[in-house]
Amino acid sequence: MKVLVTGAAGFIGMHLSQRLLARGDQVVGLDNLNDYYDPQLKLARLAHLRDQPAFEFAQLDVADRPGMEALFARHGFDRVVHLAAQAGVRYSLQNPHAYAESNLIGFLHILEGCRHHQVQHLVYASSSSVYGGLAAMPFSEHQGVDHPVSLYAATKKANELMAHTYSHLYGLPTTGLRFFTVYGPWGRPDMALFLFTRAILEDRAIDVFNHGRMVRDFTYVDDIVEGVLRTLDRTATPAADFDAHHPDPATSHAPYRVFNIGNSEPVPLMAFIEAIEQAVGREARKNFLPMQAGDVPATHADVSALTEWTDFAPRMPVNEGVRRFVDWYRSYYRV
Repeated sequence: MKVLVTGAAGFIGMHLSQRLLARGDQVVGLDNLNDYYDPQLKLARLAHLRDQPAFEFAQLDVADRPGMEALFARHGFDRVVHLAAQAGVRYSLQNPHAYAESNLIGFLHILEGCRHHQVQHLVYASSSSVYGGLAAMPFSEHQGVDHPVSLYAATKKANELMAHTYSHLYGLPTTGLRFFTVYGPWGRPDMALFLFTRAILEDRAIDVFNHGRMVRDFTYVDDIVEGVLRTLDRTATPAADFDAHHPDPATSHAPYRVFNIGNSEPVPLMAFIEAIEQAVGREARKNFLPMQAGDVPATHADVSALTEWTDFAPRMPVNEGVRRFVDWYRSYYRV
């Protein structure tokens, strides 16, 4: 099977590409290698893929329409996993146009490529951020998600709507995956685990928002990748019991599905920090701050739909996952 993985030099993209290659698939990895965070980290991830004969790299921005059209025409992909996006909730406050270009225009180019080249299945990254201001937990795909609190979240909700439109109009099978706070080795430098680990090792204070009164459903990257693979291998189909009078947001009369992927074991932020302190062997100096604009106090994934569809649920204990990240960080940065 020939698979396009966008965001292949990214955190999840690298791990997913490795798994696809290990099972014998051909992978074309796309990434624009931008400087949202350290490009050297992206290049180091790519180095783990480039030496494999079944991997081909394309340095390209998904917002580049002619480039994307040529890529799809040249390769004839069987399936597509779209992970490339402008990430970061708070970054969108200062750089809104980057989100429109990558997450909206770029996603349209993915949909058009899949439509015109008979791609069998598109799996794309959505986000737990779409739940926005909802307070009823655990978050379920069967809830409406109409109250985003960040532009990033709004673009991810828009992706789900755009995907449904293409599933309806053109019969393109699409599956959206709402990732919950992903962490693990090779993680992003703008995420809490990376920031906290670096600060503790450098004897700097860590910024703890909402005075530490936050809860997250931290989900280990290997579990995320397993969920992506299992959904990729089971093509989205129409729901036989879909009722247009009482529509389920997670399914459709079209070949369209949306699933949460989360550990389903929410962890208080202060307990997460304690896990980092134990793994690093030092106590963190904490700078307690108010909640940031666009953030939410808690997340908790209901993964029953994912489990029913794939016979899989994430299960990595946070203490073990954090230890693996810290081991990787020390090895990579030699500290």
